[in-house]
Amino acid sequence: TKQDVEEYLRSQETTAEQPKPIEQRPPAPESTRPAPVVSVQPTAGTRPETREKMSRRRRTIAERLVQAQHTAAMLTTFNEIDMSAVMDLRKRRNEQFEKRNGIKVGFMSFFVKAAIGALKTFPQVNAEIQENEVVIKHYYDIGMAIGAEEGLVVPVLRNADTMSFAGIEKGIKSFVKKSQDGALSIEDLRGGTFTITNGGVFGSLLSTPILNPPQVAILGLHKIEERPIALNGQVVIRPMMYVALSYDHRIVDGREAVQFLVKIKELIEDPEVLLLEG
Repeated sequence: TKQDVEEYLRSQETTAEQPKPIEQRPPAPESTRPAPVVSVQPTAGTRPETREKMSRRRRTIAERLVQAQHTAAMLTTFNEIDMSAVMDLRKRRNEQFEKRNGIKVGFMSFFVKAAIGALKTFPQVNAEIQENEVVIKHYYDIGMAIGAEEGLVVPVLRNADTMSFAGIEKGIKSFVKKSQDGALSIEDLRGGTFTITNGGVFGSLLSTPILNPPQVAILGLHKIEERPIALNGQVVIRPMMYVALSYDHRIVDGREAVQFLVKIKELIEDPEVLLLEG
């Protein structure tokens, strides 16, 4: 504060050399005269700050997020999913799955499969706007948002509809390892028709994900938490997850967005249907 500076300067007067009279010093020209600088020692109550330049990745992320906010008519719809069936299936089959494939089956592979099933039912969610045209993609390149140390990255599982559960899990594990090692390539990050982001791994209970342009929708997953729900006229405790779909209202109407989430809910709550539908 001003008072801190004044007190410090007064304390230095007894030890500092007396300055020469001002008339004995020719004044510097205005163009070269340095700006006054006061060095203040840290005192109680000071609030230090650190300035760091944004990395190129962080600047790119910032630009894309602002672009998404400015160019899309973004809206978010929510639903909740009972994870009991998937958790029970994983509990019964995980050991056998790991022995056969060398990797555990996680929740993400179920949601990738469910998202593809929902995208096939509502193809306009798997689209983008190019000038005055809507381009609907009939292939499924699913972006997986990963929180890397230098910022969010979205590597892409290409042709994810042709991948097995094991293939999806291995692909995600490979992306996480590459992200940690700083080894993701441009090809890993290029393109994508739909994105899934999982804030639940960090403890998020509910959020509104931002679109990954030029995609028109993104699915947000969250923390699984036991909650009381009404089931068949009774109150029961179930492991529940809130899910969110942010979408571009220019292409996707509210009806399709809500039905899209309902489809994912149906497929996750009945994994047998998910497996039968491929």
